[in-house]
Amino acid sequence: MTIRVGLCGTGTVGTGCIDIIQKHHDDFLSRYGIDLQLTRICSRSSEVAEAHGLGSLFTSDYREVVSADDVDLLIELFGGTGIAKDVITEALQNGKHVVTANKAVMASSGEEIAAFAHKNNLELGFGASVGGGIPIIGPLKHSLGANDITSIIGIVNGTTNYMLTRMEAGLSYDEALKEAQDNGFAEADPTADVDGFDAAAKIAILAAIGFNVKITIDQVHTEGIRRLSALDLSTAHDMGYAVKLLAITERSGEGVVARVHPAMIPLDHQLASVNGVYNAIYVTGDAVGEAMFFGEGAGAGPAASAVMGDVVDIARRLEKGAPALGGYTVPDNCPVVDISTLEMKYYLRFRVADRPGVLAKMATVFSEYGVSLQSVQQMGNKQRDDVNLVFITHSANEGKINDAIDEILSLDIVTGGAPSVIRVVD
Repeated sequence: MTIRVGLCGTGTVGTGCIDIIQKHHDDFLSRYGIDLQLTRICSRSSEVAEAHGLGSLFTSDYREVVSADDVDLLIELFGGTGIAKDVITEALQNGKHVVTANKAVMASSGEEIAAFAHKNNLELGFGASVGGGIPIIGPLKHSLGANDITSIIGIVNGTTNYMLTRMEAGLSYDEALKEAQDNGFAEADPTADVDGFDAAAKIAILAAIGFNVKITIDQVHTEGIRRLSALDLSTAHDMGYAVKLLAITERSGEGVVARVHPAMIPLDHQLASVNGVYNAIYVTGDAVGEAMFFGEGAGAGPAASAVMGDVVDIARRLEKGAPALGGYTVPDNCPVVDISTLEMKYYLRFRVADRPGVLAKMATVFSEYGVSLQSVQQMGNKQRDDVNLVFITHSANEGKINDAIDEILSLDIVTGGAPSVIRVVD
């Protein structure tokens, strides 16, 4: 069966897709009876198409691809939430099956797009939107479908994981960021990564699939790593913890919560040893127990592998005449719970004036908000007139912790601004 493919976007991942189609075309044909033919390529520049001997397929107008009679399946790799959503929706409106790696669109409009695809018996593949080459979307939708998923915890951003790994080795935040940029692991504007937005989009998608709920990125509590220092990571390590930027979604009796924030996890936990640009996603289900998916989260090869995995999977179903799966299923009526209702342990590091009574004032504030302290550690410097105070709390309410922090910051004892806050995930 011949499947005619239109490609929108020839960046790193798009180039990888072209490479896979050209390299494995005969393998797909002999193994699956699928003849994948690139018929249209859209990008700002024809350079990549020409370099692959496909210059005659090039256009700079995506409308020529989404409306083309010689395109059965469209691959969207423009990224972002602007024109990319138009490409996806217009392709579906024109009867094309769609594969995308676009986490931003799927995290904000995934249910809407999937519902349209399902209504029109069209396929929608988005396995590359989370975890790059890690096969997580497929297993959540199929292999783990017999499970009641209770939690999904992931390291899903390679940039921040690389930076935290280097900060654990002693680099400052600024040094780790510069090194990540120099090595091509971080963008010139790293906001989406270091402030947690990239991870938030991914956990929104995983929560929607894992718990069958309607959730968008704006319902994900999101914090990044800007406030962390090498001191925080070394202190955590001395306490028996590693610090990671975790994307977490859990189901409780009240509903589903999704959050992204730095977290301390025990050094003997499997996620603690995931370093550098690698990603890992840890899933807990009632039948399977605990399962971890590990691999490279970005790059031409891993991401293109996930994209083309969806393409081949869809092509095989089309060849068999199977009905389209469409993407998401109809969501359950399950509320999304705000993080302020959660209770957990906290690491808090304040820089405060080094004078009598400071600790007593802070302890009083914590007591007023019902926050019990497990330990307090002071780290000073004789050349300075302020010190670091590190608190580890017992399990406490998120809202009460934030109220206590706000009141402490209003006192005249804090010299370093907002504290470092790391939730402890035991």
